[in-house]
Amino acid sequence: MGQGPVIALLTDYGDKDYFVASVKAVILGIRPDAAIVDISHSVDSFDVRQASHLLAGCYEYFPAGTIFIVVVDPGVGTGRRLLLVQTKKHFFIAPDNGVLSGALAQEKPELIIEIMKRRFFLKSAGRTFDGRDRMAPVAARLSLGHSPEEFGRRISKCMILPSQMPRFSKSRIVGHIVSIDKFGNCLTDIPSGRVEEARRKYGTANISLTVKGKVARWRRTYGAGRRGELIYLAGSQGTVEIAMKEDSAAAHLGASVGDPVVIRLGST
Repeated sequence: MGQGPVIALLTDYGDKDYFVASVKAVILGIRPDAAIVDISHSVDSFDVRQASHLLAGCYEYFPAGTIFIVVVDPGVGTGRRLLLVQTKKHFFIAPDNGVLSGALAQEKPELIIEIMKRRFFLKSAGRTFDGRDRMAPVAARLSLGHSPEEFGRRISKCMILPSQMPRFSKSRIVGHIVSIDKFGNCLTDIPSGRVEEARRKYGTANISLTVKGKVARWRRTYGAGRRGELIYLAGSQGTVEIAMKEDSAAAHLGASVGDPVVIRLGST
């Protein structure tokens, strides 16, 4: 038997409890040959915006037909909807709370289904574990060839988080920290290409980045910085990152997601 379709998991469940194992067990009980990939289970609890950013940073590298289950769901058990979203290449199963905002900004939905058909759900004593009881069996059945429209009704749109797009002017760029990785690097929403353009125009010495009242220096790589030096560089997602060599920039700064980042251009 060949390997089945890829089902990728992104949650805030952590690794202490039985949550992740239970979701995988339900999938494998229905589709034993599924190839299950863990994106992360360390999203900060209830942090929908962080999960959206993590998903947007990696989903495009998965093979066509991948089914993503995204469970960061502070509204579990309430009236919020569960969604099955089909795009040109992928499927996404998630609560309708904006967690798909980043991915759907890049890969437009072709079909949005509100998941409603209870015959696909597990029977459960409560409504606190929709990742296991509803999303996992739907993903597994979808991987077996069920049509998305078998799971519920077609709807026209889903929730998209308010955008925190960077602002550009002739003298500066104002963006935000959108995520902090395990190394303490602060990922921003500022496109690194815009900074590269400014460096060619003004020269590196005439550009400065300020965050939390501290100035960072431009470096090509993490290792090019000196120990204890706050640096910024072009990250692998095409945006500016703030880092420290073998240290946590976030801890050094006391930084949080949402903090403003200002890049001043030229001599102004």
